[in-house]
Amino acid sequence: MRILDLPLKAVWYLMIENGEKPEEYREIKEHWIRRLVWIHDYIDDPCVFSEFVNELREPFGYTREELFKEYCAEFAYYSHVRFRYGYTKRTMLFKLDNISIGKGNPNWGAPEHEVFILKLGEKIDE
Repeated sequence: MRILDLPLKAVWYLMIENGEKPEEYREIKEHWIRRLVWIHDYIDDPCVFSEFVNELREPFGYTREELFKEYCAEFAYYSHVRFRYGYTKRTMLFKLDNISIGKGNPNWGAPEHEVFILKLGEKIDE
């Protein structure tokens, strides 16, 4: 079991806990690309990863987001996500159904632009 640990603000934690929010969002930035996609078995140097992205991007005109969409399923690393109530010991664990890119629900904290969407599966009792 590969678990992604994420601290959440109280409002989002409680919405997930109550079953109102079935997904969590993260910005599409280099940090989250590296954290959510396990490319280290293939490319272990961040500079080489940037070169890899540029090699695919330049001739084909792909954006980083399009590359992630293309390779997301192949390189997805985490099987579960553990949410923390801020930085306390209070947690809950979920199966992570998938990670995609798209526009999330603004009522659940998503910004207007595309983000990583972490789709939650069943809640696991710890």
